[in-house]
Amino acid sequence: ISADRAALPLRRLHPAAQPRGLSSRAGGTMNVFDRNMKKRQKSWASALQDNHKYDYLRDEVGIRVADRVYDIARTFPLALDVGCGKSHIAEHLSKEVVERFFLTDISEGLLTKPCEMPTHCVLADEEFLPFQENTFDLVVSSLSMHWINDLPGALRQINGVLKPDGVFIGAMVGGETLYELRCSLQLAELEREGGFSPHISPYTAVTDLGNLLSQAGFNMLTVDVDEIQVNYPGMLEVMSDLQGMGESNCAWNRRSLLHRDTMLAAAAIYKEMYGNEDGSVPATFEILYMIGWKPHESQAKPAKRGSATVSFGDLSKINQSVSSAKTDKP
Repeated sequence: ISADRAALPLRRLHPAAQPRGLSSRAGGTMNVFDRNMKKRQKSWASALQDNHKYDYLRDEVGIRVADRVYDIARTFPLALDVGCGKSHIAEHLSKEVVERFFLTDISEGLLTKPCEMPTHCVLADEEFLPFQENTFDLVVSSLSMHWINDLPGALRQINGVLKPDGVFIGAMVGGETLYELRCSLQLAELEREGGFSPHISPYTAVTDLGNLLSQAGFNMLTVDVDEIQVNYPGMLEVMSDLQGMGESNCAWNRRSLLHRDTMLAAAAIYKEMYGNEDGSVPATFEILYMIGWKPHESQAKPAKRGSATVSFGDLSKINQSVSSAKTDKP
């Protein structure tokens, strides 16, 4: 699947071969995730006959990202969705807001869902965007960036392909996601096997996100956090749905299989520690939303240091004067 090359200039990329195992890339970036494994997981999930039943989380977050696009009172002639999945954002936007949409994903099987607005599909890795700089008015991304090894580099690329005064609106999974599952598996492994290995991939903390956006060159930042809690019959159903979403762990140091006894113990711990009164168990998804603008001379700028005409020490005096004036009124 390729884009209309006459409509948009692409640049040719020659990314270096990905090293195997947990290692450090050039520039000190840790190679935590097996990107080829993630591609296979997403492609497998997209080929499921009933794959639509696993879209509930991405659809909900896609709606919330689209709402943030509508909050900006302007029309975007050209937009890009990084890690689009099955057009979970585009299907909630109108042609009056986004005139043309480029959709990218690492999995070809996800780039087939029709959309009302004019779209162009590009098979591309989120870590290597094949677009020229200063191309897009809007870039969006939803529930894809948490699998990127070089997140600072990916954010710099997004900033690069935006036009000046362009905006990036994204949503990604945060560090508290699936804490119930993580804790239950760790306790069960400690009890049954005397140690534990990571089964839930590491996620970005909300406290780091603002700095990452700022270092990537964005300004006028907005970062907020939301939690979506989904109830399941049990822990095994949680893990089954994650697999159906293409969201299984793909860290290099993952452990592929768990002993049956450990799984049963983890399911019992999950229900005992977090279970609802009706017998179901909750799974929490922490969603980090971010908005950042590419700098432009027309944007509002903070006042220069030392330019204030009133000091903080004078504020209490002003407040006292206002209070006295109100008291003196007949």
